[in-house]
Amino acid sequence: MLGLMARKVGMTQIFDDVGNLVPVTVLRVDPNTVIARKEKEKDGYEAVVMGLDEAKKNRATKPRAGQFPEGITPKKTVREFRDFEKDVKAGDILGAELFEGCRYVDVTGISKGKGFQGVMRRWGFGGGRASHGSKFHREPGSTGQSTYPHKTFKNVKLPGRMGRERVTVLSLRLIKVDTEKQLLMIRGAVPGINKGLVFVRAAVKK
Repeated sequence: MLGLMARKVGMTQIFDDVGNLVPVTVLRVDPNTVIARKEKEKDGYEAVVMGLDEAKKNRATKPRAGQFPEGITPKKTVREFRDFEKDVKAGDILGAELFEGCRYVDVTGISKGKGFQGVMRRWGFGGGRASHGSKFHREPGSTGQSTYPHKTFKNVKLPGRMGRERVTVLSLRLIKVDTEKQLLMIRGAVPGINKGLVFVRAAVKK
């Protein structure tokens, strides 16, 4: 599996090879530095540890700074990618060219936060009649029992905080890889806010 960390830039539209106008989300790939490799004999599994964005030296505690080899500055974000298909070593810099020849990708990010929402917006409830005198318009309705155990069970769909959750969108088509500007152009929408961090990997179901 191939994977990188990237930043969501925004959306635009481009023409594909056939001439169709395609809406795309643009991801900017900043230099991903390989920090270490996990080996099956030593760690029990194989993975590549990568870091993104340099952190200030005085902000890194000794335990955190100790995981970075000599010659590699501490990074703000550290992420493991298991079963990495490319042979890399500590200190290598990876960019958008890693996905050349890849047709589909999976993207993971933190979805936009929408604040406290009611059941109609959060869960898609239909609500009651909108007519005058109904007294039941947007309420959730009954949530518990009239007799024992006199409580609301777990996982009942109720009002609450909506969004800002880890979301993975599978099998998005990778339309274009711009190695000069280090951009990935992916058909469709990607979770998260603009300038938000996302994790891109080769699609597991394609």
